[in-house]
Amino acid sequence: MKGADTTTPVAPPLEVDDPAAVQWSDEAEVIIVGWGAAGACAAIEARSRGAGVLVIDRFEGGGASALSGGVVYAGGGTPYQKDAGFADTPEAMFDYLRREVRGVVSDPTLRRFCDSSVAHLAWLEAQGARFGAAMPAQKTSYPPDGCYLYFSGNEVVPAYGGAHPPAPRGHRTLAKGQAGATLYAALRASTLHQGARTIAQATVRRLVRERASGRVVGVEVWQMPPGDPKTAEHARLNAQANRWRNWRAGAAERWRREAAALEQALARPRLVRATRAVVLAAGGFVFNRAMVKQHAPKYTRGWKNGHAGCDGSGILLGQSVGGAADHLGTVSAWRFITPPYAWPKGIVVNLRGERFCNEQVYGATLGHAMVEEQGGRAFLVLDARLRRQAIRECLFGGLWAFQAFPALALMLFGAKKGRTVEELAARLRAEAATLRASVEAYNAAARAGGGDPLGKSADMCQALETGPFYALDLSIGTPLLPLATITMGGLRVDEADGSVLDAAGQAIPGLYAAGRTAVGVPSSRYMSGLSLADCVFSGRRAGASAAAATWEVIR
Repeated sequence: MKGADTTTPVAPPLEVDDPAAVQWSDEAEVIIVGWGAAGACAAIEARSRGAGVLVIDRFEGGGASALSGGVVYAGGGTPYQKDAGFADTPEAMFDYLRREVRGVVSDPTLRRFCDSSVAHLAWLEAQGARFGAAMPAQKTSYPPDGCYLYFSGNEVVPAYGGAHPPAPRGHRTLAKGQAGATLYAALRASTLHQGARTIAQATVRRLVRERASGRVVGVEVWQMPPGDPKTAEHARLNAQANRWRNWRAGAAERWRREAAALEQALARPRLVRATRAVVLAAGGFVFNRAMVKQHAPKYTRGWKNGHAGCDGSGILLGQSVGGAADHLGTVSAWRFITPPYAWPKGIVVNLRGERFCNEQVYGATLGHAMVEEQGGRAFLVLDARLRRQAIRECLFGGLWAFQAFPALALMLFGAKKGRTVEELAARLRAEAATLRASVEAYNAAARAGGGDPLGKSADMCQALETGPFYALDLSIGTPLLPLATITMGGLRVDEADGSVLDAAGQAIPGLYAAGRTAVGVPSSRYMSGLSLADCVFSGRRAGASAAAATWEVIR
C-alpha cells in the first residue's frame, strides 16, 4: 500500500459511434472535473445560466484552493482599496500586470481581467466571501491576522513602477489563520445552494468522445464505494495528509500513498454523459513527479505546494483528446525572505559571491532568478546587527509560525559564519574579492541613502559592517527552509470562451478548461492572489461557455 502511485491513471479516450447507444449511469448538461475554486466558480456560473451541473472530485472538494492563503488579487478601485486611501484604476492595474504577465495572455484578455476585477470581487462577496481594508505596517509574504489588504507582488519595488502610484491588490479573505479554507467554504456552499450535484472520492480517468465529430460527450468515472468504511478511511487519510503537509512531509506523503492504494483497489468505473460540455478544473501537476521531471527538471527538489489532486490529470485528460499544453516548464518557486523584515536589508549572492537580484522583490521573483539563472543556489548575507534584528522579529514580532520557525532555525543552526567578509567567503567557497566587492558596493549605496546597483529602495538598504557575518542557504532543497513550488502551465485555451485548443489552434468540441489546468494570467510570473483571481476569471468564463454550448446533432 505504501508504494502506491499517487497520480490518477489517465487512459486514451473511449471512442463511441452513437452516444445514445451507450449505457450511461448518469448524465448532466455540464460536467466539471475538479471542485476547487475554479471548478466551484464554473459550477456556480453554469447553474446561474440554467444548466444542469455535475461536479466530480477525487477527494471531497477544495483542492489547493482550500489549502491556500485565501488571497485574491483584485484592483481597479475595489471598496477596500478606497477605504485604505488608494485610488487604483483598471488602467493602473493593467499597466503593472502587463510587465509581470509578459504576454502569456493577450493584452485584450488582460484588460478584461483588470476591467472586471471589481465585479469579480463583488461576485465573490455575493457567494459569501468577505474582505477587509486593514493593512500591515510593512510589506510581507502574508499579512498577520487582522490585516486583509496588502502589497502582494512587486508593486512597491521601484523597478516595477510605472506611471501610476503603487496600489495594494492582495485581498485576503476575512478569517482567522490562513484563509483559503474560509474562501473555499463560501464557494462550496454556493455550489450546493445553486443546485449543482456532486460526486466525491471519484476520479475521471478518461474522456468519452464521439468518433465522427471528435466531440467530448462524457467521462469515465472511477468512484469509491459510497458508505464503505474504507471510503471513509480514504477521506481521513487525505485530510490528515493536508493537515500535516507543512510539518510532517514524509508522513503526509505516506498517507497520500495509502489513500491512492485504496482508490486503486476499490474504485469502480461508470460512464457519465455530458449533453453540453465537460470543464477540466483539476489543478496543476506539482504532485506528478514524472511530469515535473519531464517539463521542469530544475524544480524536482522543490517542496510541493498544493494538494494531492494536483497530479496533472486534468492536463493529461485534455491532451488525450488532442489538447495542446503550453508553459509546462513554468514553475513558481517561492523564496520569500520577508518576514523577518530585517532579511531583505541584507544581500543575496550566488556561489561566486555576486548579487544577482534586488532583495526587495516578491518571493517568486527572487525564486525564479535563483533557480533559472543561478542553478538553484544562493545565500543571504547578513551582518551581526541584522541577524539580531531578525531573531528578535521571529521571537517577538508576531509573525506566523510558518514564517518565524524556519527563519529562526536557519539563523541559529544552519548559518555559515565568518569574522570577516573574506572569512565568510572561504566558508562558502566563494570568491573573496567578488563577495567583498558586492558588500562594498551595497554599503556605499546604503550610506549614501540611495543608488543601490540593483535598484533596492533606500529605506531597504542597511550597510553590512558589524561582524561577524552570516550566510543563510536559500538554495532549492535546503531542509530548514523548503522552497515551495507550484506549476503554472496547462492546456491552451481560447481566451474568449475557455475552450481547449488543439495544436492547430482549433477548439475541441465540448471541452473547456479553467484554473491551473489551463494557461492563464499567472502562467508566466506569479504573485500572491493571482491564481485565485484567475480561478474566478477563467472558472466563470468556462462555466458560462459550457452552459451555452450546443450540439448541432443531438443524439
